[in-house]
Amino acid sequence: MGAGASLRLEGLRVFREAASARRVVVDGVTLRAAPGERLFLLGPNGAGKTSILLALVGAVPFEGRIAIGELEVSPRTIQDVRRAVGFVFADPSDQFFMSEVSAEVAYGPRTRGLDPVTVTARVEGALAAVRLSGFAGRSPDELSLGEQRRLAIATALAIEPDVFLLDEPTASLDPRARHAVLEAVARVPATVVVATHDLDAAYALDGRAVLIRDGRVVGDGRAREILKDTALLDAAGLVPPIAAQAVER
Repeated sequence: MGAGASLRLEGLRVFREAASARRVVVDGVTLRAAPGERLFLLGPNGAGKTSILLALVGAVPFEGRIAIGELEVSPRTIQDVRRAVGFVFADPSDQFFMSEVSAEVAYGPRTRGLDPVTVTARVEGALAAVRLSGFAGRSPDELSLGEQRRLAIATALAIEPDVFLLDEPTASLDPRARHAVLEAVARVPATVVVATHDLDAAYALDGRAVLIRDGRVVGDGRAREILKDTALLDAAGLVPPIAAQAVER
């Protein structure tokens, strides 16, 4: 796997169809990310974070321009886009349909026509990266939520994507499971975009924080700097992470 691909979003607009009206959920977002960058989309519920992730893989209609490296996201290129991108959903169980952990991780490489030796190496490497090596013969249904999140990360790692998208990867986890998931995210050798409420995770991994409110970017900068700006966070409907508050004291 390489260092990842660049991302370019220019004037991105995403709409949600309601019974009474068409509502804008992402409103003119322009962003660029360098290859290998870790980007955290932070904002309250309904800010538009997940809609941005879905637009990146062409899963929702959008206006504007999105490019992954030199690949323009459009209906014509959607298969190529999805080969280049790994996506981990907020509910990881939505992604699982095989009876064993190893088969789940092997599915992506096999559908790409890789030979059995390479598939086995990909599976072993991906499970080791998320510390699930001893779980190969287990059923995904038997795993805890934190383990399922790590399995979902492994399934994406196995296809060696250029871009890795994660939607609320630490939600509803206890501290130990949260730490394990963050450790797995830190090991991803690709461009990473995380949509999350977990400001402490962004602070700990010290990536780039992009604050989203009402579908618009209201702040953008190094996580450990921007997440100490109480006025900016207040404007985004957020409060400083615990770690940043401790530093300020």
